[in-house]
This record gives sequence, structure tokens and C-alpha cells, in this order.
Amino acid sequence: MTRRPRTGREPLNRERVLRAAIDVADAEGLDAVTMRRVGQALGVEAMSLYNHVDGKDALLDGMADLLVGEIETPPADVEWKEALRRRAWSGRATVRRHPWAPALFAARPQVRLPMVAYLDGVTGCLLGAGFSPQLAHTAVHVLDSRVLGFTRDLFDPGVQGMPDPALLEAMTGGALPHSQRIMAEAVHDDDVEFAFGLDLILDGLERARDSERSG
Repeated sequence: MTRRPRTGREPLNRERVLRAAIDVADAEGLDAVTMRRVGQALGVEAMSLYNHVDGKDALLDGMADLLVGEIETPPADVEWKEALRRRAWSGRATVRRHPWAPALFAARPQVRLPMVAYLDGVTGCLLGAGFSPQLAHTAVHVLDSRVLGFTRDLFDPGVQGMPDPALLEAMTGGALPHSQRIMAEAVHDDDVEFAFGLDLILDGLERARDSERSG
């Protein structure tokens, strides 16, 4: 029996395909990410990728999932402002490593489990610090428009496309309790959230001015 010589090539898997797509986007921009181009980067035919992702949309969804997963999750015993600060700086670092990431996040039509799990951690931090569900909801929009470079109402199913099955399972199974509470008790209002964010910025500028004067 004749054995085929080993090529030494690492076998394909889903994460390797997604990482290659991220590398293509980093080097050539998000528009360059196609099944064919990622296949070229991996040294395989594009058809080989379909064993691991269903197509370009699934490829882009998976890239977004991986990027969200890069954001730090602080330990539960970290003080709430420090926890939010760590998440914010970690998210900022992710966006700086991958400047195309905000466009990717904003363009995905389906809210998926990794993004909501990230936001569940943020809202849990706020709720644990005594924020009401409504104020926590508003704060999440203000924070993520700054951290991730985009904002979307992730807690209003009326503005979303087809739900992510994994997200539905997590919600019904109680894996995202903070998100469930926000959905049940908070109301989204773009104008209110814009005014809230603007007031926070102006108040912060005023404090910085006063601190500079007193220093």
C-alpha cells in the first residue's frame, strides 16, 4: 500500500478560515473579503471553505463573532467603573487593530449571540451598580457608539431581521438574564439617547475645565 506524502499543511477548520478572512481584511480592506480571496490566502480552492462556512454572509458573521470575543470580560468582583473602563479600552484596542470592524458590525443584518453576550456583561455591570434597566439601556447605546464605533438597538426585536437560533436558545434558557431584563423593562428612544450622550460629554468637558482652572 502506497501512502501519500505528508504536505505539512494544517487542516482547515472554521476558526482558521475566519482568522484568514480577518487577515485579508486587515491587509486589503473589508471589501476584499470573498470566499475566493480567503481560499487563496489559505492556499485552497474556495469550494473547500464551504465545509466550514455556508457562504460569504456566514463568513462575515463569523468574523464579527471572533472580534467581539476579543473584548476583555473583567472578573465579576471588579468595581463597576473600572470594569466598564477595561471593556471600553479593550474594545477600542480591537477596533484599532481592525479599523474596518465598525463597518462590519453595523452591516450585519442579524444580531448574534456573541454580541448580545458582550452587552449582557455590560448591562449586568450597570444593573449591579444600581442603574435602572432604562438607564442601563441608554448607557449601553452611549458607551458602544464610542467604543465600537456604531450603535444599534439590540434589544428591540421589531427592528431586527431573522433571529440567531443560538441567541434564541440562550435567551429562552436564561443564559442572558441582564439582556432579558432590559428587553422587558426598557424602551428605546434615539433622541433621548442622543441627548443623554451629549449631556454626558458636555458635563465631562465642564468638569475638565473647572479642574484645569482650579489646578
